[in-house]
This record gives sequence, C-alpha cells and structure tokens, in this order.
Amino acid sequence: MELSGVGPVEPGEGTRASDTPGPDSASGGDPRLRPREALLSGLVSRYERHRRAALAATAAALLLAGGGYLYATRPHQLPPPAPEPAPPPPYPSQVVDVAYLEPAPAPRDAAPRSFGLTVLVSVSAGPPVTVTRISQPYAGLALTPEPLPPLRIAAGTARKIVITMRVTECGKVPESAGLPFLDVTLRNTRAIEVHSYILGSRYAHALSDGLHVACGNDFR
Repeated sequence: MELSGVGPVEPGEGTRASDTPGPDSASGGDPRLRPREALLSGLVSRYERHRRAALAATAAALLLAGGGYLYATRPHQLPPPAPEPAPPPPYPSQVVDVAYLEPAPAPRDAAPRSFGLTVLVSVSAGPPVTVTRISQPYAGLALTPEPLPPLRIAAGTARKIVITMRVTECGKVPESAGLPFLDVTLRNTRAIEVHSYILGSRYAHALSDGLHVACGNDFR
C-alpha cells in the first residue's frame, strides 16, 4: 500500500483502539493498580503508627520496671534502734537494810516495863522507800517506833528509829531471846513487801536485858 501525505496512520484491519497506548502508558502506570497501592500504603502507615505506639508503650513499661527495680534494690537507711526500756526498779527489800545501833532511854511518858532500842534503816539504791509499819513477833510485847511511820527514805540516806518496847505480859515473852527479828513493811514504786530482819546477837542481848529488867522475878 502506498502512503501519500503526512498524517496519522490509520489503524489497520483487526486493530482496536484500545491497543493504542493511552496517556498513562508512557509513564508505565496502570490505572487499575492505584486503589491497591493506596490500600497498601494505608496499611503500611497504620502498621507504622501501631509499631511506634507499641514501642513507646514497651519503653514506658521498661522504664517503670527499671525504676521499680532500682527503688526496690536501693540501699535502705535503717531507722535508729528503739531505746531499750528502762529496767524496773528493785523490790524494796532488796535495797533496804535494818541494823541495830544501841539501847535508848524509854520516853518519859512511857508505860511501866518499857525500854528503848535504836535501829538504823537505810536505802542503798532505787526510788525512795517508805516504811509503813514496824512490828515484832512476841505476843506479850508491844512496840512503838519514833518517829511514827510512814517514813520516806531516799536512796543513799538512812533514818534512825527509836523503838520503845513495852512488856504487856511477862509470861508471853522469852526469858532469853535467841534470834529476835523485826517485821518491817516497805513500799516503793515497784511493790509493797513485809520483810523480816534478823538484827544479830547484839540486838538479841539488848532485847533480853530489857525483858529481864522489865519483868524481874516474873521469869520462872
């Protein structure tokens, strides 16, 4: 076939217009692929956002876990130990001593058959001790201390007490006192106690002499 003139080549027989490259063919793109690419691009963007969020959450969790571990394992400063409670004060009988000193004249207004003995009550330690009562075991003998109880005695001090003995019935007192004692009632902040004090041989002799003078021939 001979060509004449200049112009577009007409499609030949059996040729479709769709086979002619369109405007997009020059760029090599296929319009039918654009929705798929957009979907993939959206999925990728969404994945990236989720991944960044997950990484941020993981980093925060690791930071919190690390901080908790550091807090739990940090060296703790122990509080100072509580002071130990003070020991209780001693029982009064543990710190009180009663000693015989010497005979004493009976008071002028004393009843007949009376005689006096002087003792010393001392407190060695602890809170003050109060002497609330002094007595003796013999039924035929009455006892009056001077000064009268209660007597408060501080630690490290002592008090002289003159004990006036009055024989009420000679038949109920011993002719020779062997180991005479005094019952002394003591009180401090710890306890109240009745303690028996054996005052020794000097006190026994002085008591026996006073009984012999008071009773005379009434001893048989």
